Amino acid sequence: MVGVTVLGSTGTIGVNTLDVIARHRDRFRVVALAANHDHERLFEQCVAHRPRFAVLVDESAALTLRTRLASAGATTVVLAGAAALEQVAAHAETEAVMAAIVGAAGLMSALAAARAGKRLLLANKETLVMAGDLLMDAVAASGAKLIPIDSEHNAIFQCLPDARDAQRRAPGVRRILLTASGGPFIDTPLERLEHVTPAEACAHPRWVMGRKISVDSATLMNKGLELIEACRLFGVTPDEVEVVVHRDSIVHSMVEYVDGSVLAELGNPDMRTPIAHALAWPERIASGVQSLDIVAIGRLSFEAPDLVKFPCLGLAGRAARLGGTAPAVLNAANEVAVQAFLEGQMNFTAIPKVIGQVLEQHEVRAVHSLDDVMAADAWARRAAEAALAERCGACA
Repeated sequence: MVGVTVLGSTGTIGVNTLDVIARHRDRFRVVALAANHDHERLFEQCVAHRPRFAVLVDESAALTLRTRLASAGATTVVLAGAAALEQVAAHAETEAVMAAIVGAAGLMSALAAARAGKRLLLANKETLVMAGDLLMDAVAASGAKLIPIDSEHNAIFQCLPDARDAQRRAPGVRRILLTASGGPFIDTPLERLEHVTPAEACAHPRWVMGRKISVDSATLMNKGLELIEACRLFGVTPDEVEVVVHRDSIVHSMVEYVDGSVLAELGNPDMRTPIAHALAWPERIASGVQSLDIVAIGRLSFEAPDLVKFPCLGLAGRAARLGGTAPAVLNAANEVAVQAFLEGQMNFTAIPKVIGQVLEQHEVRAVHSLDDVMAADAWARRAAEAALAERCGACA
């Protein structure tokens, strides 16, 4: 049985991962479950899956969970703090790590899993955006296996000629076609975007996701981060990745080859498909996803993204071309700007303005170590906060 640790188990990816594992209890066992502060849901998951460890970054929440599990007679050991995420990711009993912690908070535990030679099921795109070269170097040095969980990158992984070599450029690849649903505002007039609410931005038409990634999808920054991620994962340049809007979310991405062939991975929009693929690779297991009725779908449509309405995609492309610390700065500024929008501190159209201002101010440097990444991240957060304060002051 494969020992699995799920980092971010109370989020959408984590819940879906546990759903797939529950369908195959003869193949997988849960070693550890980890979350930020949701002790209520983590308690339920611990009762259902009986992991050896449970981790909560919030120490008071961990104390509550420890007390409840003890009262229930559970033997799960409860750990607290961010360092415990790295501990369970690298634990000897852990063979596969689902890295599904959102944002920069997931970086260190994903690196710990890679350095320990685990099968790293990567759902945290920020890790690759911030420190992609460092992560890929760690994977190569330890013999770890990295399988992407984002539906788009998992689709590309499946469409490459030999998935075992997906972490370097496959021969004969001309370009990657990265599909985007377009988010909730694909048909919203530009002048209306200034007035959209966080609730509207989080109402994705196809996927059920957390609030931060939902806003990223609404701005198309999510697709911009995925463009950077694709370059890191598959050894291509930003100019060899084309984003195409596909509203149906049936074709999850495509790979074009020099002979004119285009391979695509299709399926219903359900994250259990890439999760099941990554857990069992190179085998296939049932995921619980309904079969795709291609006749009922009838036709598939594609269109170019509107870079005027969604400037975040262009900003991400610029950061990808600049390289070095630019992607980490882009990611940090985006996290600050999205949080400010969710808290009602600024409007939706200010998100790319804050990010663009920070990126413009940044002096790009090479990344030689994790310290370089964290320094760029910290600088960008300060710069974004300053830009936000400046913007809020002007509005007062």
